[in-house]
Amino acid sequence: MYDDAVTLAQQLVRMDTRGGDEEPAAAFLATLLEDAGFAVRVEEPEAGRANLVAVRGAGTPVTLTGHLDTVPADASGWSFDPLSGEIHGDRLRGRGSSDMKAGVAGIVSAATRHAAHSPGTAVQLVFTFGEETGCEGAATLDGLAPSPVLLVAEPTANRVVLGHKGALWLRLTAHGRSAHGSRPELGDNALVKLAAAAQRIHRHGDWPHSATHGAATVNVGTFHAGVQPNLVPDRAELTLDVRTVPGFTSADAVAAIRRLAADGGADVTVERILDLPSVATDPGDTLARELTGVLVPGTAPAAGAGGQEPCCATYFTDASVLAGKLGTPAVLLYGPGEPEQAHVTDETCSVAALRASTAALERLLARWHERADGHREG
Repeated sequence: MYDDAVTLAQQLVRMDTRGGDEEPAAAFLATLLEDAGFAVRVEEPEAGRANLVAVRGAGTPVTLTGHLDTVPADASGWSFDPLSGEIHGDRLRGRGSSDMKAGVAGIVSAATRHAAHSPGTAVQLVFTFGEETGCEGAATLDGLAPSPVLLVAEPTANRVVLGHKGALWLRLTAHGRSAHGSRPELGDNALVKLAAAAQRIHRHGDWPHSATHGAATVNVGTFHAGVQPNLVPDRAELTLDVRTVPGFTSADAVAAIRRLAADGGADVTVERILDLPSVATDPGDTLARELTGVLVPGTAPAAGAGGQEPCCATYFTDASVLAGKLGTPAVLLYGPGEPEQAHVTDETCSVAALRASTAALERLLARWHERADGHREG
């Protein structure tokens, strides 16, 4: 049993999984979970990149998930070591503290503590690699047990969130004709053409809006062109991050981007790099409402309509991939990290929130045990 979620979170933050090398973290957690009586499998489809699946109990499991990788962090821009794992006041410091090693620590601590008292509860834990770069680890997983609930411990500041936007990453490419930099009129500058398209896309503000998920957004993320100053660029490439919402599919987004890119007469190709669907659980779903009340007593899922703020996250999660592998689960995002801390310099997480989240996950597992007992008696 791993009792202390805070100590576990510190250990995970100190493991360098910035952009990869998740296998040591997966192996570390596998040992803890095996000691707690879980049947564990670690899969390493790429060297150093590992998923972990741990199962305990018989019957239909509740599934809890988190990712082991983090985004990069350049120490030169931080006021403390990105791998610090130190506690300063109420804050756990380090890359991944909020997104989402505190959430992973809370899951493991709650699951092992609960298993010590109720070993028969059906629980499935899934920890993945490569979530930050497009749910790469989740996409390789097979053989998961069907589950009616998927809880993702992403940063929500211990609020229950019932879904998130989709993610569509696009590569736009423009071609031109090379020439000497002293005779630009003899060439066809691909950089200039694509830069104009980037400006049109960036300035476009009329993206669709969803009552539950908020507005679709588009970010110009990277731009690459040219070899040296005295050469007219004959090729330019940019990438976009489009966040889709219900009613605005990836096909709709591609069509809109193509129109904007071509408005200036430029011949620009558009290619999908990543296409993850949005996720939404009906706020009226009986199971979602019940478990929301367990996690955050006295509350129910927000509908995100009728004047309420959108109830879904702007970021994507492994739920885009895992939900389909589990059946049609109710998806709940719930974790101690803060959305505003994700990917930032000097990332931190509240220690008090981590302890509260761990206790809430223990309550959820206890409720799952009670539900199973009720079904057996019935």
